[in-house]
Amino acid sequence: MENFIAFNGTRLHFGRGVLNEMAEAASELGSKALVVYGKGSVLKNGSYHDSIAALKKAGIEYVEYSGIKPNPVVSDVDNAARLGKEEKVDMIVAIGGGSVIDSAKIIGICIADEVNGWDIMTGKHIPTTSVPLISVLTLAATGTEMNPTSVVQNPDTGQKIGFRHPVMYAKHSFLDPGYTVSVPASYTAYGIVDLMAHSLEAWFGAGDAPLSDRFVLSIIEEAMEAGPELMNNLENYDLRARIMWAATVALNDTTMYGRVSGDWGVHGLGHILSYLYDTAHGATLSIFYPAWIRHIGKTSPARIIELGTRLFATSGVEETANALESFFSKLGSPIRAGEAGIAEDKREHILELMAANKVSGIHHRLKKEDHEAIVDLIFE
Repeated sequence: MENFIAFNGTRLHFGRGVLNEMAEAASELGSKALVVYGKGSVLKNGSYHDSIAALKKAGIEYVEYSGIKPNPVVSDVDNAARLGKEEKVDMIVAIGGGSVIDSAKIIGICIADEVNGWDIMTGKHIPTTSVPLISVLTLAATGTEMNPTSVVQNPDTGQKIGFRHPVMYAKHSFLDPGYTVSVPASYTAYGIVDLMAHSLEAWFGAGDAPLSDRFVLSIIEEAMEAGPELMNNLENYDLRARIMWAATVALNDTTMYGRVSGDWGVHGLGHILSYLYDTAHGATLSIFYPAWIRHIGKTSPARIIELGTRLFATSGVEETANALESFFSKLGSPIRAGEAGIAEDKREHILELMAANKVSGIHHRLKKEDHEAIVDLIFE
């Protein structure tokens, strides 16, 4: 087992009605908030109204920035940060899913350090501090509510990349599964795929960590048990709660302890489709993961075979990929590019951007020939 430091800077509030605790939490952080959210869903599910009520109860002033896109762009980060600086806010309240919370993490650094967002994302600026963040989660998927990571894209440079720093932990995250009941079937499925992908990327990281392996398998088994039930009963609070907690634990570092790193190659591949075609993040993962497994399995089959044996009672690489595909299809998430409306004539464009973004894994490194082989598989 590799050396590690275990730390998490987020206080997580989970369950029905937990926003009743937000007024006290916010009052400890400041007196004026920048409220950041996407489009209309937070107005419909009640999370926006409940958050504003909590701020008012605490006597906290607020200004708003809305319209964060599902695949967030750095221009929104910079515009929101400009508003926050002009209004002299001393906290951020992010209401929404991963895109909103990811954006808010970078906005907080931009305000505190007076820098632009892309300098942070590209590592040109190393953060020193951040405006404290409260997140109100409305979509179970990315795990951003309890980790210090953000993913943002820049249309001007043709990049969608991630950045991680300890100052980006939300101070408080509020997870009421009731706010996810109205999430449509498609994005519910994509969230389940995303949490499974995070778990798999831990599994394929370097290092021997048996307890972390058990965490990974248990999270995936929870998703495989509760996920299909939820897809047949989207308004079930208890099933929503199970998936919401599984998504958080899948990426709050619990599955990573004892490893050198997870392997994020599939996320890198998926970011290309999200950037080019605005494909939902989870949909890109269900397209690329089985293809990645088939390709990596040609040279590194051991961990894939062990995964298949322990999860699906299979005995080979192809059988494991098939089993994973079958589950993703059962949820209603695409497993081929064509199912997401991406035609095979886009192959070269996809490969060009993969090369430009230097898409690779951390443990299983990907080169041009790997890109070509994997992209061929998603168009089969």
